[in-house]
Amino acid sequence: MASGKKKLTRRKFLIGSGVVVGGGLVLGYAALPNQLKDIAARHKGEGQILSGWIKITPDNKVTVIVPHAEMGQGTHTALPMMAAEELDADWDLVSMEEAPGLPEFANQPLGEGFIVGDKLPDILAPLINKAFYSIAQAMDLQITGGSTSVRFTGQYGMRVAGAAAREMLVKAAAREWGVSANDLTTEKSFVHHKASGRSASYGSLVEAASAIDPNPTPALKPKSAHTIVGTRTIKRFDIPGKVNGTAKYGIDAEVEGMLYAAIARVPVHGGTITSINDGAALAMPGVKKVCNLGYAYAVVADKYWRAKTALEAVEIDFEAGGNELVDSDAIFARFNQELATLELEYDIDEGDVEAAEGRLIEADYAVPYLAHACMEPMNCTAWVRDGVCDVWTGTQAPLMARTAAAVAAGLEPENVTVHNHMLGGGFGRRIHAENDYVAPAVEIAKMTGQPVKTIWTREEDMRFDEYRPAVVSRFAAKLGDDGKPNAWKNRFSDKREPAEAPLIPYGVSNQSIGFVRSQSHIKLGPWRSVDHSQHAFFTESFVDELAYEAGADPLEYRLSMLADAPRHAHVLKTAAEKAGWYSGVRAGRAMGVAVHESFGTIVAHVAEVSIGDDGMPRVHKVTCAVDCGEAINPDNIESQIESAIIYGMTGAFFGEITVQDGQVVEGNFPEYEMVRLADVPEIEVYIIESGAPLGGIGEPGLPPTAPAITNAIFALTGQRVRKLPIRNYEFSASA
Repeated sequence: MASGKKKLTRRKFLIGSGVVVGGGLVLGYAALPNQLKDIAARHKGEGQILSGWIKITPDNKVTVIVPHAEMGQGTHTALPMMAAEELDADWDLVSMEEAPGLPEFANQPLGEGFIVGDKLPDILAPLINKAFYSIAQAMDLQITGGSTSVRFTGQYGMRVAGAAAREMLVKAAAREWGVSANDLTTEKSFVHHKASGRSASYGSLVEAASAIDPNPTPALKPKSAHTIVGTRTIKRFDIPGKVNGTAKYGIDAEVEGMLYAAIARVPVHGGTITSINDGAALAMPGVKKVCNLGYAYAVVADKYWRAKTALEAVEIDFEAGGNELVDSDAIFARFNQELATLELEYDIDEGDVEAAEGRLIEADYAVPYLAHACMEPMNCTAWVRDGVCDVWTGTQAPLMARTAAAVAAGLEPENVTVHNHMLGGGFGRRIHAENDYVAPAVEIAKMTGQPVKTIWTREEDMRFDEYRPAVVSRFAAKLGDDGKPNAWKNRFSDKREPAEAPLIPYGVSNQSIGFVRSQSHIKLGPWRSVDHSQHAFFTESFVDELAYEAGADPLEYRLSMLADAPRHAHVLKTAAEKAGWYSGVRAGRAMGVAVHESFGTIVAHVAEVSIGDDGMPRVHKVTCAVDCGEAINPDNIESQIESAIIYGMTGAFFGEITVQDGQVVEGNFPEYEMVRLADVPEIEVYIIESGAPLGGIGEPGLPPTAPAITNAIFALTGQRVRKLPIRNYEFSASA
């Protein structure tokens, strides 16, 4: 398959000179010679590494090294698929391993994808790639989040690495046989010369490839030639272990001589311990030590249950920093006051929304703090001894965890080893490690002098999560004689560190979208789909309100404003047609629609809803259309959309973290309810391959979920849900 290929428009990897160490060949991934030697040394005797992420052994087996964590999103399979496709590898010979948390495996395509995009000329690629590799190392950039794995690492890393390695193998065969590389083809990990009938395995050629200068802009296969990407025959690497119980999560870590710790923070976020009474705890069976971390305290014992029981016997006094009287009402009152008084910053300010004429429509919305509620509570095993530190955990950011552990242990990062495991849920919860779960565990282990597994109780995990921000959002629009908005005005509170702009795809000539920087003492962090989860609810609810005020069908109203956004229109039409929007629904039910773009992917949902005898809505079906540019693994796309819808339903129906006396109230699932299996609707997913640049898939299915459901509720009951969660309302069907 040497011909019929398109050139990659820009270069995301610098494939450097080859370095042979102990029989292991390394052809660099954006690496300088000293870094190549480091990578080679770490894989000495383990095979040959081509193009950074690809390792080939003499028996012709291919291992793809993946610089992302696996938390159920399928990255450990999708990225090897992309590399293997361009390599023309035999999938039956392909395996994967997660990249270690080391600077040599810093993930430069993430930074480049965000900052440069597809605008980098090929001639500048080597220079820029070197710079971004250094930046990635300096920033500890080895992160799983933001739906970046496929669209950045896959597109600009794995595909290029596979294509470059394949070219090198073909050139090696051509030199050995004295023929033109143009006369060779590849298939299933072999190079073939049809004229002479000769063939050679990749494993037999890989060392000879080290003498060849790699192509910095290798040609990629046309989609028509794909045999791995886009198929439904590929089985995920992570599933068997989850089924047979061999999958290892952070909480499964075992170290000889390990002790256990239970931890509790000062009840008010940001508070500090002023005194501690640990006498009763130290007298309890199995207790080894009580640790005062200042912001938290922990009991170390020979068994976790003993540590947890003894923790309850510890008494502390603390300083709450003036936040002990803060409650949820006060927090939202502050947000509203700041919206009215603070100076605005603008995401967009075009035209003149004040001078525009039309009928004024206004609406205010709000969403609460949300917890991540991962099924696996936070945990980390650490061992600090003899000037080194080992950490066993599940993290979305191994290099950041390495740095956090080094600071906590008082060591240099090169003396810290992070053993990353599978994540029992992430959703952004396992990105921050500094003062969250890695650093405290290392501090405890350092104080104890032995390996210690620190486990957060469900209550402690939920009450000291890093929550999705609570937000208030105000809208005003002016409708012209045709019922469409002549002006769109949006003001909202936002932590902005950073945040996603709530831009709309609809054609409105006068737009002003601004925010104020609102803060609280509650810890905040990224939550699945980040700010898109709030703003899709706000904007798609308000568009629905405008359609009602205009006396228009909600779907047709949206479509009438999408002339300049044909992908959005096509996704909307597809979801609506597949859901039966035009044919109507059975008595006692109604449909709601929403569309939103996030992480380069456009998703539309149509939700079919009824009202139960208990006054609560029932979602019977969600029909989804998704345009992520290209389907790498269609089965996984469907799984991720289904997962995002269910997670989004939990946030829409039940999710609410409240504050009383400065403390988070909800501590376990009885107070923070989740969508149960019996409540999961029928879900249909329709994938649109538009040929647009690759988009993410782990998060984009969530944002339209809440507004599609609440818009259906309005169509059915006439009641608007402007503040989540839905469970705080009572409904009765009127349509």
